[in-house]
Amino acid sequence: MAIDWQHYPTEGLYDELISAPGEPRPSAHWLCEYLASLSDEELNERRTAAELAIQVMGITFTVYYEGGSIDRAWPFDIIPRIIPKREWDHTEAGLKQRVQALNMFIDDLYHDQRIIKDKVFPADVLTDSVNFREQCVGITAPRGVWAHICGSDLVRDKDGTLYVLEDNLRIPSGVSYMLENRLVIKRVFPELFEHQLIQPVDDYSSQLYDMLASLSPRPGDNPAVVVMTPGIYNSAYFEHAYLAQQMGVELVEGSDLVVDDEDCVYMRTIEGLQRVDVIYRRVDDLFLDPEAFRPDSALGAAGLLRAWRSGKVALANAPGAGVADDKVVYAFVPDMIKYYLDQDPIIPNVPSFLCMRDKDREYVLANLDKLVVKPANESGGYGMMVGPHASSKDRKQFAELIKKNPRNYMAQPTLTLSSTPTLCGDHVEPRFVDLRPFILSGPKTYVTTGGLTRVALNKGSLVVNSSQGGGSKDTWIVDVEG
Repeated sequence: MAIDWQHYPTEGLYDELISAPGEPRPSAHWLCEYLASLSDEELNERRTAAELAIQVMGITFTVYYEGGSIDRAWPFDIIPRIIPKREWDHTEAGLKQRVQALNMFIDDLYHDQRIIKDKVFPADVLTDSVNFREQCVGITAPRGVWAHICGSDLVRDKDGTLYVLEDNLRIPSGVSYMLENRLVIKRVFPELFEHQLIQPVDDYSSQLYDMLASLSPRPGDNPAVVVMTPGIYNSAYFEHAYLAQQMGVELVEGSDLVVDDEDCVYMRTIEGLQRVDVIYRRVDDLFLDPEAFRPDSALGAAGLLRAWRSGKVALANAPGAGVADDKVVYAFVPDMIKYYLDQDPIIPNVPSFLCMRDKDREYVLANLDKLVVKPANESGGYGMMVGPHASSKDRKQFAELIKKNPRNYMAQPTLTLSSTPTLCGDHVEPRFVDLRPFILSGPKTYVTTGGLTRVALNKGSLVVNSSQGGGSKDTWIVDVEG
């Protein structure tokens, strides 16, 4: 047989499917038994079927390189990751708690700044924030929600503890791949969905539409919702087009929109101008409105901020939400939860060292070979250093960067991420994974059933980002108790 769980290595790891050689976890027992029953030929047929489905469905992502970009087929592993529903219920509660506190924090920063006055959050962290938008001060966001769509990255350490690694509150991406992963795996293993209690994920698009529609400034049954994209050369364009198609709304670029003298937003159509009520924008703040932000932006539409401030259009996520999408601000989220909600965090942060603090900086500089160092506002795994895997030259370079701008750097212990079985050539090996669930904040808070599991396909690598050699798996929330 192609898969022999008796010889699957788990020593020193927390594996999501296998607790010890030959011993699947209760929630994964039936899957592991099924996979072990497949021959080499059958496994290869399933993998080929997945690759063909990805090509036929046109599931791609864009990798930027020097001088251009290239579209690649989405890298996908056919062995799913499984999480028991009882554990997921606890995680979901923690994500809802976290997003509620983050939205209260953002709203507070653009109004009274009570958390700073009460000395819970340092004023100088806000002063040096590259994502705080002075243009948004005093604007009232409906229901106090600024980050309507949040993607929080979760990791599990080798002792089984689940942590929040970071929060993505600007323009979180990846949910389309979560949805497409499920469609692909249903084609590959349709028989596994006949009798097992695998929780569905296919209601996300309707949940997203309902949340966006609820933001409309004009009461009615048919608000005009659009998805605003930077265009076909953006790395997430597949997702922009996919979500617009799934919701049945228009996909627009900045040049398709116009704001009139009464601060109303219109979309250019072949039948003339059509009023727009809600914009799900996938364009970065600084390029959103050349009138309010970068005057040289060709991606936005002049007057959008003015229209939003006037309450004539809704923007999701709201401009300025990225003030909380900062890896230094992240370290204060447990304090925010306690301050705004008077609760203890349900899901802990990874222990963090802030280089702006003298003692933390001294510790980081003395232990660069043991830590992961991250800049405050990069994403996609860029700009960070994984100490144990870095060269002495890289560590020396990062030491200089930290000394030059300590506010911009934080560090965390190098976690041994949890692993999950992954098909590598003709056999199965453990590969490290994380998880990005998506949280929608509207009249109610909705959390995806699971999320996007990203897997480091390169042996020993901790970097799961698709742009840097990572892939993904379908994530199954399984009710093992029925």
